[in-house]
Amino acid sequence: MRLVDLGQIRAAGETLAGIARRTPIEHCRVLGAHCGGEVFFKCENLQRTGSFKLRGAYVRLHALDEVRRAAGVVAASAGNHAQGVALAASLLGIHATVFMPESVPLPKLAATKAYGADVRLRGAVLAEAMAAAREYALRTGAEFIHPYDHPDIVAGQGTVGLEILAQLPAVRSIVVPTGGGGLVAGIAAAVKAEHPQIKVLAVQAEQAAAWPVSLAAGKPVRLAETPTMADGIAVGEPGPVPFAHVAALVDGVLTVSEEALSRALLLCLERAKLVVEPAGVASVAALLEHPEQVASPTVAVLSGGNIDPLLLLQLIQHGMSSAGRYLSLRVRLPDRPGSLAGLLAKLGELSANVLDIEHSRISGALAVGEVDVEISLETRGPEHRENVVIELESAGFTIVAKR
Repeated sequence: MRLVDLGQIRAAGETLAGIARRTPIEHCRVLGAHCGGEVFFKCENLQRTGSFKLRGAYVRLHALDEVRRAAGVVAASAGNHAQGVALAASLLGIHATVFMPESVPLPKLAATKAYGADVRLRGAVLAEAMAAAREYALRTGAEFIHPYDHPDIVAGQGTVGLEILAQLPAVRSIVVPTGGGGLVAGIAAAVKAEHPQIKVLAVQAEQAAAWPVSLAAGKPVRLAETPTMADGIAVGEPGPVPFAHVAALVDGVLTVSEEALSRALLLCLERAKLVVEPAGVASVAALLEHPEQVASPTVAVLSGGNIDPLLLLQLIQHGMSSAGRYLSLRVRLPDRPGSLAGLLAKLGELSANVLDIEHSRISGALAVGEVDVEISLETRGPEHRENVVIELESAGFTIVAKR
């Protein structure tokens, strides 16, 4: 298979002039200290539509001739690709139909509609929406716009690599969140054409890691399940076009845990003041778990920032727990006046901030005259968290459970 070349990516950059933002690169001191060198974020979460997907979608649609434009386009997506296709089609005057799973978060559904697409909900999972989109394309003649498996898509995403080289010429490592592979394929094609010594690493959630097994097999391999919070990179099988590029050009694939994704999201919020979705922080999670794999200066691509506020709240709590800053206890107390006040006073002495509290008098494990108190605390880190538990037990409090 012929790989996308630098000329195609530069042409894509010209096509995207005035359409896609040249997103900023931001220095991250705290992550740099962890990695022992300089780390920068390439903020595609600040791109129009909230992710890099607009780049490839616009280049793909722009290349269609008048006959195919008149027939319209169709896509399937749980969010970012849908929004990229919808906006690209609107800018080019093309009718777009987008199939989305019935479980799609409301903000992504509303945004896709707002960009002008005809949205149709089909199936419980993305695979069912994808099948519906392909059937629609066959039935109506609309052009099917694949989220990653097309040379124009790869060329469009490759413009991220061109921007990184222009913004940080000294870059030595680029870390890229990876699902189907269009983004890392494009970046690698752009970067390796002129600077083959720059290391390009793909990152996947370890529970949705189709790339390691596919590369080992020498061909795309489908996973049975992809149960990860990083839905934007939960792709069960790489496409042939990205596979050829990744196999030839990418230096390695790293996998990251769900806990690392949560901590990475929290780091971006707290320290960089950036809202990034779980898939978009996979690069940051990789630096947290595998700092030895990169050479400085390193660029971590933040690939998207579209996240449901309710999910964001859950992930913040998960991230705080993973970072040792959230402690949930069940404490058994005598059911008499002053017991709870004594527990709260002790927690105040220990500087543990109470987030939530609940009494329970209904349990087969409780004796008459006892009560269980479920209490959620904010702590300052793992050491403080463990100290709170030790000090409570030393003071005579009975801790039944902790997490």
